[in-house]
Amino acid sequence: MNYAIAIDFLKDCDPILGQLIDRIGACQLNQHELEGDLFFCLSRSILHQQLSTKVAHVIHTRFLQLYPDTQFPTAQDVLNTPDEVLRSVGISRPKISYLKDLARHSIDGLPTVEELEVMDDESIIKILTQVKGIGRWTVQMLLIFRLKRWDVLPVDDLGIRAGIRNLYNLEALPDRKTTERFGQRWKPYCSIASWYLWRSLELKPV
Repeated sequence: MNYAIAIDFLKDCDPILGQLIDRIGACQLNQHELEGDLFFCLSRSILHQQLSTKVAHVIHTRFLQLYPDTQFPTAQDVLNTPDEVLRSVGISRPKISYLKDLARHSIDGLPTVEELEVMDDESIIKILTQVKGIGRWTVQMLLIFRLKRWDVLPVDDLGIRAGIRNLYNLEALPDRKTTERFGQRWKPYCSIASWYLWRSLELKPV
């Protein structure tokens, strides 16, 4: 995937972000794409909520090991799994209820990934946030990493807000409105800007 046009635009419209882009190098957003159907992607997101990446990876791996005969467990697979079994791999009770609510919605007729691809972002968010445990941020991660939408800015993401604070030398984390104001200058490439802000948190101070 060629991000050259987006990179040139971001560097022109925001020289400070441009310096960060030069420091980090080529955008590798496409290397972080999610796999699987909608149920699998959203179940993974639920398991990752409010956990460190390392802990979430361990729990998600154990979850998948409950279903050794398939690469991606289905909604029916999860509904058929007793809560105690899900608890045994480290999934909290609230997240078990979220997973099963997602499974029921999936069986009752959530759109497929292919059907979502022709819908606009806000329509997708409105549909998927009807599932218990699926909030706006979770759907935005799906938009960026599965549906490859280029203009998504997760204003509630702490990593995005911390990246903005550090990059622009703000005294405190920006609130939602301030984050949205920064995002206005990055449109229509907010997803690419977001990727660089996330990566900025991994850099050593200069």
